[in-house]
Amino acid sequence: MENREYSFETRLLHNRHKIDPNTGAVSVAIQHASTFHQFDIDHFGSYDYSRSSNPTRNALEEVIAELEGGTNGFAFSSGIAAISTAFLLLSSGDHVVISEDVYGGTYRLITEVLSRYGIEYTFVDMTNLNQVKQAIKPNTEVLYVETPSNPLLKVTDIKAVSKLAKENNALTFVDNTFLTPALQKPLELGADVVLHSATKFLSGHSDVVAGLAVVKDEKLAKRLGFLQNSFGAILGVQDAWLVLRGLKTLHVRLEQSQKSAILLAEFLQGHPLIDKVYYPALESHPQHLLQKNQADGPGAVLSFEFANEDALHSFVSNVKIPVFAVSLGSVESILSYPTKMSHAAMPKEEREKRGIKNSLLRLSVGLENPNDLIKDFSQAFQHVQDRQYIYHGGERQ
Repeated sequence: MENREYSFETRLLHNRHKIDPNTGAVSVAIQHASTFHQFDIDHFGSYDYSRSSNPTRNALEEVIAELEGGTNGFAFSSGIAAISTAFLLLSSGDHVVISEDVYGGTYRLITEVLSRYGIEYTFVDMTNLNQVKQAIKPNTEVLYVETPSNPLLKVTDIKAVSKLAKENNALTFVDNTFLTPALQKPLELGADVVLHSATKFLSGHSDVVAGLAVVKDEKLAKRLGFLQNSFGAILGVQDAWLVLRGLKTLHVRLEQSQKSAILLAEFLQGHPLIDKVYYPALESHPQHLLQKNQADGPGAVLSFEFANEDALHSFVSNVKIPVFAVSLGSVESILSYPTKMSHAAMPKEEREKRGIKNSLLRLSVGLENPNDLIKDFSQAFQHVQDRQYIYHGGERQ
């Protein structure tokens, strides 16, 4: 039975790097060498210098390519390094159409770095295909999609956007960080480049910073491989090994976190202190059906909005289980404040234009018992209500 015939869950464990062919070890070897001896002056070996290629990094690149259904994978020193290198496929005068509520680091890269090199951009609501069509120009080279988006969990029709890109001789980049190939495979839906912050769900333990890119076209792979080597933002071997280790438990981690996220979202949606919950599993989500059609689940990240900033501050001060931090996709639940964390690089007026309010929190649900999380949230909500009662009673000045 070939590896490709196995289920995704099995292929996480049983792939071409299951066993070291030389030693029989069931863990990929960490090869620290920066340079490699060449035995023949006329015929060099597969490796010469670790920036260009390294056995440990190559193992990760081959595994992620297989899992995403691509031909070639590329490992970088961070998610934004992967995104930056992919954007180096562009030249001065090229134009990008990009999701408006994109990750703040990507927003900063586009508006403050790439713009200095003559790359033009237009932010659009990617869920509105007419808006996407209208934004395309003769010099548009990339349609950049983040779905579900960060932090409002908007869902873009990958197949429709990819078709539109091809009709205009453009590439489609998809950031698949929130769902991973366990739940969504953009290449199968027509995307050209899939990007990941492997810091998140793929590694899953808040102990590594890494980025990945996957393509399915050999010519595009050669171009991106050239840029990876030239730009040099490669992933170190210790970090590559940590991502490989994390991938082995991706399915069970994400499956459990997703189940808990659904329970948390339903609980939050019914709470009087919460004005709105952003999560594709909810039938109230505008792209609920689209998410069901193009992915195998809603993921484990959701956002929720309080009536005001004061309530948010009181909640964060009293909730106990989640860590209050940047990042997501780990074994522990992570509560984030987009205004001052993931989207701090985005000016206030731009955040507000996109609906990213100061009263919004993002939650990445971990592996805790969901009942414990609900109890913890409930006691924190009680503190918020008590504070509001005191305020409205006139005792707070």
